[in-house]
Amino acid sequence: QVQLVESGGGLVQPGGSLRLSCAASGFTLDYYAIGWFRQAPGKEREGVSCISFSDGSTYYADSVKGRFTISRDGAKNTVTLQMNSLKPEDTAVYYCAARFWVRNVCTAVAGGPWGDYWGQGTQVTVSS
Repeated sequence: QVQLVESGGGLVQPGGSLRLSCAASGFTLDYYAIGWFRQAPGKEREGVSCISFSDGSTYYADSVKGRFTISRDGAKNTVTLQMNSLKPEDTAVYYCAARFWVRNVCTAVAGGPWGDYWGQGTQVTVSS
């Protein structure tokens, strides 16, 4: 059974950090890219970051550059999103999605949600 499972969300104060994980099962990520998307109440789902297992390329939305870091672990079939210096506007449900590799797959995250498979989402709340 193909599955993506996110974990690591929670409540954190502004300036704090959280580490999200996306674990894949039922398929190998070797030929996929993993994108992180988020959706705040009343807003559209937006692309946050992406990493391609095939060529290691990455993408970050301007709003998270310098604060978020995406990494992959092929042995564990997981992707991690380290989120530092969190702001209240980072509050959202965060989803990971897997898309079979195509050229420029990660930069396509900027165009909106994509994915062959999706996780169920994890809530991130940044509030004092």
